[in-house]
Amino acid sequence: MNKAHLIEKVAREAGISKVVADRAIDSLLAGITEGLRRGERVTLVGFGTFSVTERRARMGRNPQTGVPIKIAAKKAVRFSIGKRLNYLINRKPKK
Repeated sequence: MNKAHLIEKVAREAGISKVVADRAIDSLLAGITEGLRRGERVTLVGFGTFSVTERRARMGRNPQTGVPIKIAAKKAVRFSIGKRLNYLINRKPKK
């Protein structure tokens, strides 16, 4: 599913136009991004938690040449799945 499919689904299920659904999804993503940029954890109960983690600098290797390279430290986004989402993804289908 891509963003266009998600917009269509939200618009259909909420009974709103695709333009309004697009704005709502953009606003949700902007809110999550803003919280992460400030270093906050963003929790959507039942769905999961987004958080920012620090990755320290390390040495790696160029896979083509084998030459050692230095990989710089950076921030990365981490996602921990919520209990409800985990249940929905892993439940066995009814026969």
